[in-house]
Amino acid sequence: MSILVFTLILLVGAFTAGMLGSLTGLGGGVVIIPLLTLVFHVDIRYAVGASLVASIANSSGAAAAYIKEGITNVRIGMFLEIATTSGAIIGAILAVYTPTHLVAILFGFVLLFSAAMTMRKKNEHGNNDSNSKLARIMRLNSSYPVDGQEVPYKVSGVAGGYALMTVAGVVSGLLGIGSGALKVLAMDGVMRIPFKVSTTTSNFMIGVTAAASAVIYLQRGYIDPGIAMPVVLGVLAGAFGGSKLLMKLNTRKLRLLFCVVISALALEMIYNGFTGKL
Repeated sequence: MSILVFTLILLVGAFTAGMLGSLTGLGGGVVIIPLLTLVFHVDIRYAVGASLVASIANSSGAAAAYIKEGITNVRIGMFLEIATTSGAIIGAILAVYTPTHLVAILFGFVLLFSAAMTMRKKNEHGNNDSNSKLARIMRLNSSYPVDGQEVPYKVSGVAGGYALMTVAGVVSGLLGIGSGALKVLAMDGVMRIPFKVSTTTSNFMIGVTAAASAVIYLQRGYIDPGIAMPVVLGVLAGAFGGSKLLMKLNTRKLRLLFCVVISALALEMIYNGFTGKL
């Protein structure tokens, strides 16, 4: 296969990954890494490196829009970034010394978990009954716009959310995905933050978490410009297109289809990991 054909196919694949990631909230890495490893037989460490660079670009573009709309809770994002960034550095260091087949198996199980998370019931309106002392001291309680009105919410489970965010950071650094499912679980399920706020705040955090991991991968030589550049361009274009389609499509049916596809990819990654093909 020539370099031109490889680049064009990768662009199309990255575009599709970015669109699906944008529509489901999981990010493009959950599609990009299986695409590179299963279709193009790229070493999983180089696939992770390319995915991390794409996550930085994608998160940076989307985060600005959500902050402008007043949905993202920047104070929560900056606080939890301490956990995810430290976890991401640990994960990236572990990835260098972890056998590739084990990384593939772990990635497959995380994909299955992410697929299940897309179909769970969401905490749409948050919690106003919390009396968390930590949340008050750190001024994490806030409000977000709903139909032109500001709806207040209170944050709970701050310590539990921080601990789960550290795990999310390790997963992100080790596997090169935004680990959005874990981040949203921490904010939506543990801290009882409204779903819209948790997803947009997660998006805000993904870029910083990925940047911390990417430094380690760059130092180790696992970021190949020939792979990373078309992935970044394709994912960015796909994410932009996905945001436009989001208002027109039946997202529940789309999430169901996405779960089926991702589960199939996960099982393939796990099988190849156990058989030593990756």
